[in-house]
Amino acid sequence: MPADTTQDVRGRAAGVVRQVAVLPVGSFEQHGAYLPLATDTLVACAVAREIAAAYPVHLLPPVTIGCSHEHADWPGTVSISSVTLHAVVTDIASSLRRSGVEALVVVNGHGGNYVLGNVVQESSARGERMALFPAAEDWEAARERAGVVTSLLTDMHAGEIETSILLHAHPESVRPGYEAADCVADDRRHLLSLGMSAYTDSGVIGRPSLGSAEKGKELLASLADSFGTYFSFLTADEVPGRV
Repeated sequence: MPADTTQDVRGRAAGVVRQVAVLPVGSFEQHGAYLPLATDTLVACAVAREIAAAYPVHLLPPVTIGCSHEHADWPGTVSISSVTLHAVVTDIASSLRRSGVEALVVVNGHGGNYVLGNVVQESSARGERMALFPAAEDWEAARERAGVVTSLLTDMHAGEIETSILLHAHPESVRPGYEAADCVADDRRHLLSLGMSAYTDSGVIGRPSLGSAEKGKELLASLADSFGTYFSFLTADEVPGRV
């Protein structure tokens, strides 16, 4: 949880043309038998903390429940509707602007939070400064830098990437069993209709056995580097491509 005071935020603003807030958004859903229900939130927070360590941003507390309807059959999963998530993030952005923070970056830790893309598009169309991070290209660059073997297609849920990040950032939260939990299901064309249970008995889709703390550290470092371009255009006098 961020420990900033009002004075901290005011002081940070003095050295930046435009303030940028970073909002981690996760989920509360099953991640197999070895990763916690809060995995996506922990991942989003780890990415956000890495960003905050490298850039003068205002780190916000996370949104801990997202759109996890594809996991509805699994014990422990809790979801909110896309309408609710849209409203929450939009309200947060509006509140930030009223307090003088002009730009918001949403750090998404859950692939099922599709609506966040709509939030950013709609906000940008209104002339507001907002971005969604990381993009698929940022994850791909991080995957290559960290030596992650599994492709982004295969590494869908509780796989090599998530296991690696938690082994680095929250090793106490990873239980034994990931070493033998690999499950590959690359053809998931009916996921939205049938949910995760149509493709996995364990709740895992990916190769967690390949995860390591070293890969997790490099994944986060790469994402922090990729964030530089986002910070630049969000704090620029003019947003590229906008007329």
